[in-house]
Amino acid sequence: MDTGLFESLPDALIIVDAHGRIVRTNAHADTLFGFPPGALIGQAIEALMPESSRARHREHRINYAASPRMRPMGAGGMVLVGRRHDGEEFPVEIALSPLAVDAGQARFLASIRDVSETLRARQALARARYDGLIAQLGQEALETRSMEWLVDRLPARLAATLGSDVDVGLCLRDASGRAEWVATSGAVARTVDPELVLRALEQTEAADVEAAILRARPRSRACAVASLGERGHASGMLVAWSMMGTRFDHDAQHLLHSAATLVVAFLQRKRAEEQLAHAQRLDALGQLTGGIAHDFNNLMTVLSGCLQLLAAEPGMPPPSTTLIESALRAVRRGTELTDKLLSFARRKQLRPTTIDATRLLEDIVLLLERTLGDGVRLEASIAPGVPPMYADAAHLDAALVNLALNARDAMPGGGTIAFSVEARTVPPDDAPTDQAPGQYVVFVVADSGTGMSADVASRAIEPFFSTKAGRGSGLGLSMVYGFVQQSGGGMSIRSTPGTGTRIELFLPVAADPAGVGLKDNATIVDTNIETVEDIAHPGKALVVEDDDAVRAVATAFMRSLGYSVIAAADYEAALACLDAGEGTFDVVFSDLMLGPGPDGIALAQAIRTRWPRIGIVITSGHAQVLDAHRVPGTEMLAKPYDRDQLAAAVARSRARAARNPPRAA
Repeated sequence: MDTGLFESLPDALIIVDAHGRIVRTNAHADTLFGFPPGALIGQAIEALMPESSRARHREHRINYAASPRMRPMGAGGMVLVGRRHDGEEFPVEIALSPLAVDAGQARFLASIRDVSETLRARQALARARYDGLIAQLGQEALETRSMEWLVDRLPARLAATLGSDVDVGLCLRDASGRAEWVATSGAVARTVDPELVLRALEQTEAADVEAAILRARPRSRACAVASLGERGHASGMLVAWSMMGTRFDHDAQHLLHSAATLVVAFLQRKRAEEQLAHAQRLDALGQLTGGIAHDFNNLMTVLSGCLQLLAAEPGMPPPSTTLIESALRAVRRGTELTDKLLSFARRKQLRPTTIDATRLLEDIVLLLERTLGDGVRLEASIAPGVPPMYADAAHLDAALVNLALNARDAMPGGGTIAFSVEARTVPPDDAPTDQAPGQYVVFVVADSGTGMSADVASRAIEPFFSTKAGRGSGLGLSMVYGFVQQSGGGMSIRSTPGTGTRIELFLPVAADPAGVGLKDNATIVDTNIETVEDIAHPGKALVVEDDDAVRAVATAFMRSLGYSVIAAADYEAALACLDAGEGTFDVVFSDLMLGPGPDGIALAQAIRTRWPRIGIVITSGHAQVLDAHRVPGTEMLAKPYDRDQLAAAVARSRARAARNPPRAA
């Protein structure tokens, strides 16, 4: 080669022999690699690159020598790393070409160029392109409500940005927890089992997972993985493959992780919106059912009262008595239905106490062993150190029995019901659960039955939505849900068709394990209970009720107890009667709600101030409301009530009032 031309070319030029020994360099090469003139002659070409890549380059050089060809500068992505004499590494582009055989020795020319600035510019452009895509995707995620719209387009747009030989796949877990490819930019992703990859991602490092993916796809030359969520709780992953060996540098991996974070944020937003809509729907249903239950209780009070008065008529023929008894049984079933509606609406009367959860579960299992039948196998496990809990024991018993019966019905061919109880702490930042932060005792009821689809499970706690194909009222799970919510806890349902259902009840840990206390909205029970016999004579009664039919029944009941009765429809009329009678009434029996004016609580407070020795009984279809508005010394009676319950409440109220000092003159 002409010496003047060899030295005048702007690139570093190095000639090597067939064994990779440097036989000639120009001044640019010496300067580029930081060697004195002539110091490179005789050295192996691998001395000009990092030790980590020398073996790979040596193999490439031998293959090239066996089949030499022209390779222009930058062709095929020949961007390598050079090493200067002082150890500094820098990016270079290399062009190779074979030279004429000289004295039987093959020689090759390497033209080398420092591309540090060029590479930085390329990286800046790529980074700007990546950032632009993420900003665009973020804007679209804010504007769209469709998860499918974002997911379907994401892999293709990532692949187009990363390179023409790149394939991207997005894997998500479905409602049952099974992993599947929901969108891909090509066919490569769908040849890899997503469940195996996602499980490995939850259990090991991403680099190990990438190596496993490359083994599963031998044609792939490079791979990058971004998890959707934390390791151990991954809800999915983004995977990128390169068929031609495109390297996924730090910026490319950052793009994948940013896209994965965007998908997670979108999923969390969608989940939060669904939870809010579900909570709002349940709250609306609760208000509706609570109102229905209140009105229904009034109807049950009228029906029950009329039937009881008929049954008390002298000389009633036996056929009529039988019909009345049948009608009263129907009223009681209606009352039970109303009770379940009130449980769902969280307006049920609760008496929470400190409970030993372990003993309660043992008692429930002992009861169910004699109830569920031979085809059902019961299992029970109790974690050590479960603290006392704070709940209504009777309602918790009913809730657990209800769940067990539901589980039995879901296993027509028999199966296993597993009960367990454990202590659990829900921290403020716990993403996998919807339960409020706090300390809980958790009861778990799991069965091996038919299970439910995601759609059915999401509606299972709605009132009158039955999972039993027309059997049952559809109020069992609603009642359980209302009970745990009213108790300050929560409920979760996980179910897979064909596998079974797992229901968890979260109930609060007792604040004072050593004592037995009552919540503010709990019923306060007076242990000094007087009976009807404690009252010497019935006396005079005032009945206050805004509903005409209910007022008529209440008046009839009081007269049947021997009272002379005056009736009023509202607060003002009641006070007028009391003023006219100058306190000669022995008892006032009033509804809580008295139309648009002041209610029964206001009436009780006025009576207690002016006439402290008048007994007061307040009734309502909302037992919890009664407790919340309790006036000291006033009897509270839940609707529907029967004649004997009314008599006992009136007797207790008069006995309490008799102990009060008279009003000062």
